[in-house]
Amino acid sequence: MKKYKPYSTGDPLIDNEIKLLANKYSHTKTQEFFRQLFTTIIKLHLDHAETADLHLINTTLKELRHAFRVFTPYRSQRKIAVFGSHRISRNSHEYKLSEEFCREIAKRGFLVITGGGGGIMEAGNKGAGEKSFAAKIRIAAEQLNPYIPKGEKVITFNYFFNRKLIFIKESDATVLFPGGFGTQDEGFEVLTLLQTGKCTPRPIIMMENKKGYWKFWLKFIKDKLIKGGFLTKEDLTLFSVVKNAKDAIAEIENFYRVYHSIRYSKDLTIVRLNRELSPAAYKTLNQKFKDILTHGTIQPCQALPIEKKNGEHPHLPRLQMYFNQKSFTRLQQFVKELNTL
Repeated sequence: MKKYKPYSTGDPLIDNEIKLLANKYSHTKTQEFFRQLFTTIIKLHLDHAETADLHLINTTLKELRHAFRVFTPYRSQRKIAVFGSHRISRNSHEYKLSEEFCREIAKRGFLVITGGGGGIMEAGNKGAGEKSFAAKIRIAAEQLNPYIPKGEKVITFNYFFNRKLIFIKESDATVLFPGGFGTQDEGFEVLTLLQTGKCTPRPIIMMENKKGYWKFWLKFIKDKLIKGGFLTKEDLTLFSVVKNAKDAIAEIENFYRVYHSIRYSKDLTIVRLNRELSPAAYKTLNQKFKDILTHGTIQPCQALPIEKKNGEHPHLPRLQMYFNQKSFTRLQQFVKELNTL
């Protein structure tokens, strides 16, 4: 087996200084991460990185560090990322629907993340109140709405890519109201990540308006993307189009009724559950989803040693399977099937 050299600058003296620094300013289980982070910083110097590149990296790391610090205390609570037009008026059907949805989902213990601007975002913060966050982008056209909670629940980003990362990483569902380029961008982004396995399974919900905004969007998807061979009919199962707050909330709550979370460990996939499954349920899953396995069967299991070590919900029941790591649309269907058993 080929042995790979550890990530380093290649200079033993510098590498030793980095190791000492990492040992001093980290914990045992994080030392290797800090060693590599410090190594990357020094390599930027050794590479003679340009000032503009250093500025980009510096700003990116500072923004992400701050965002992680803000969200860390709330990691145990599920969050909903809400997108939609900032041009929607306060008297519109869409504004009232956003306010209603966010108010009702917050009552059920969920937190809400918006972009912090006007329109749909303002309605979302207004509805969820103190149970909401604002991930704002620093542009002249986007002003903070008056309903954002005071304090650190407002995070301002210079870069859209940082903001988009946080919207996905820190949320458990995505709800899209009618909107412009930004809404479409966020929608296609999360659909792409879900389809390719770059984000974990989640409900993606399109909230319809009275003019059939998502009806025409769906027609484009079917007529141009599916008929053109760019998507499959199976990809339509990645999202749902609903007409009211009640149905949107039901979609989200049902998605997490049995399914809790997922973890990949080499070729093994662990799915954490909110309750045990019956032998009949496992039989159904193995019959319907044999095609997504490389070998073996879907069966109950205990928490992995690494899960116990990291405190990753070791008390929850689990199932394990040798997922093929490519049929992610089918994996979304698998989760939905779980919640019916």
